[in-house]
Amino acid sequence: MNKRVVLYMSIVILSFCMLTACKKSALPVQTPDASILPPKHYGEAMQMQENRSGLHQFIINELTGEFGVFTNYLDTDQNADAASGHEVLSESQGLLMRYYALTGQQAAFDAEWALTQQTFNLKTGLSYRYSPKQQKKHSINAAVDDLRIIRALHEAGEQFKDEKYVKDADTYGSRLYEHNTRNGYLYDFYDEGYKTTNAFITLCYIDLKTLQKLPLSSKQRLKLTENMQEIAKNGYLSDQFPFYETRYEYETDSYSSGPIHTVESLLTILALVEVQQHNPLSIQYVKEQVRAGTLYGQYTREGKPSNDIQSTAIYAITAIIGSQLGDGALYEDSIHRMNAFKVQDAGSPLNGGFGYVPKQQAYSFDNLMALLAYTY
Repeated sequence: MNKRVVLYMSIVILSFCMLTACKKSALPVQTPDASILPPKHYGEAMQMQENRSGLHQFIINELTGEFGVFTNYLDTDQNADAASGHEVLSESQGLLMRYYALTGQQAAFDAEWALTQQTFNLKTGLSYRYSPKQQKKHSINAAVDDLRIIRALHEAGEQFKDEKYVKDADTYGSRLYEHNTRNGYLYDFYDEGYKTTNAFITLCYIDLKTLQKLPLSSKQRLKLTENMQEIAKNGYLSDQFPFYETRYEYETDSYSSGPIHTVESLLTILALVEVQQHNPLSIQYVKEQVRAGTLYGQYTREGKPSNDIQSTAIYAITAIIGSQLGDGALYEDSIHRMNAFKVQDAGSPLNGGFGYVPKQQAYSFDNLMALLAYTY
């Protein structure tokens, strides 16, 4: 199989993890009250506006329905363990909300936020998944998705100079803290039906920058952010393979991983970059692999590629890491690698998006992460 065929692999990995309970150059240190808005100049300097506009049009015209952004272009019976077809994910809504906030589109942001609440709202947070065919709103949230939406609301408050967004962020931040944390530790999900969490944290769920924005006392915030930062940093595998463990088990005080999924480790690296706590060896490794075009989707714990699959999302995340670090070369190299997966076929409904034309596959995570990468 051609390695450029399966560019949608990353969303399958993340959706599975979510269901099973399952982003250094010197930068000024930010305080918890600092602006949450990221640098955006690289996308502008590289004149990504046209690419961004074309991709956005594909997402809205071909990958969006009444309830939000489809998980995949082709529909299914929407009855599998993992989200598929025209099911919608709060993950996707948060990514699109961030795009509208960062690009200053207030009316579009407001519409997307209203739709997100209508589709996903629970008493305890936001459902991670809605299945239109089954008319089923899952009773489980995902901490990473709630945090992304909370971040988008803070970004909207900063961009549009309106405290109403911050008030909404605080409402959902309070719910998250009440239900997805215990004793200063974050858990993957809360099940509203069973009124319980899982027993571990997936490292790529630890959005340290957004945790700093939760409406907590200074003591609560410090305890939560220090605990989760320690867990993330201590999941570092080795200097020889500077990626990260998959999850941390609270009951056994231990890490566990199967194969190391690149998207997950890159999200952990990004989260550490955003609070200036990353390991420079991780960045060096990422830069080398991006430059060579050899950043694959899955590795053994020793750093040996388990397959030769690459994906849009992998290079979108490394582009965002480059922007956050002020590393123009990493950003530019990543965008060039990412664009190799773009569909440029005027006769295809996937034209302008990222997908696999022969099987009509185009996944939300790949396309929305690419949209954000163009924005940074």
